[in-house]
Amino acid sequence: MSEKLFVKGNEAVAMAAIEAGCRYYFGYPITPQSDIPEYLSRELPRLGGEFIQAESEIASINMLLGASATGVRCMTSSSGPGISLKQEGISYMAGSELPGVIVDIMRQGPGLGGIDASQADYFQATRGGGHGGYRIIVLAPNSVQEMYDLTMLAFDLSDIYRIPAMVLADSVIGQMKESITANPRPAVVVPEKTWAVRGRAEEAPQNVVKSLKLGDGEMEAFHWALHARYQELGEKESRWEEYLTDDAELIVTAFGSTSRIARTSVEAARNAGFKVGLLRPITLFPFPKQAYAALSRKCKRFLVMELSTGQMVDDVHLSVARDVEVGFYGRPPGAGSLPTPEELFEQIEKAYNN
Repeated sequence: MSEKLFVKGNEAVAMAAIEAGCRYYFGYPITPQSDIPEYLSRELPRLGGEFIQAESEIASINMLLGASATGVRCMTSSSGPGISLKQEGISYMAGSELPGVIVDIMRQGPGLGGIDASQADYFQATRGGGHGGYRIIVLAPNSVQEMYDLTMLAFDLSDIYRIPAMVLADSVIGQMKESITANPRPAVVVPEKTWAVRGRAEEAPQNVVKSLKLGDGEMEAFHWALHARYQELGEKESRWEEYLTDDAELIVTAFGSTSRIARTSVEAARNAGFKVGLLRPITLFPFPKQAYAALSRKCKRFLVMELSTGQMVDDVHLSVARDVEVGFYGRPPGAGSLPTPEELFEQIEKAYNN
């Protein structure tokens, strides 16, 4: 039976992790994501799971690596500065083909920055973040319901493709409360983890998980195999949402919390007689290139909106047809301010009438 609940976005992540079968969490507190470890520190021991507040972010990501290598579902979470400290461990997980879920509730930066909402971790998340040219799966919820749904999806995709997965949201979505439907866990076919670490037995060889590949041609073959997996991800797992795009003469595109504000502005633009639509990427990696390419064949003007000075705009440029005009409006927030629907409507009006 489904259940209606009124919860914070961060709490929805923790609830979904438990529902997805995660029983191992390793993390370190940092605002604005600390509700996640707070919830799991209370609930996991009741379920026979393990919660460890590590001595640092570096320790927590390496604990995640170790737990994942045994085949269990496990998770960590942090915000920008903590995610930076986890990058080496994430790279080692990618190099070892280990699944695992990482939650980044974005705050301002660089450095210590501030705790206001930001979307400036986009490059870090979608380009892997660490050394070695790897990528990770990145899901971008724009509601508390999606914080729940996409967290469960992150566990599934990570296990299926043996790639770390990140849920990328900001403090607006993490801290806001909304009503959600906590659905029963759908049946998902996940490959058996025959690769998991095990000792030598009479009927089975020893399994060792490692990222060191020194055999002749071994590393090159590994990189091409990962590349093929990323291509498969793009073909099978790209997700996006379109709103009022059928007859649009201008496509607004935004992700996460900005897309919620932009949707209200698009509706206002429609009421004002402007043919405007919204394209929201849900997977930031794989980026839904096919959606942008298809829409750009009939609509030649796009307007990217972000809580930053511009990062996703690069992926939009790379995805649309070459004859498309791509505009940008960025708003790196300060002093707790966010763009208003009226502010974004003004930018839509300018772009539309240009």
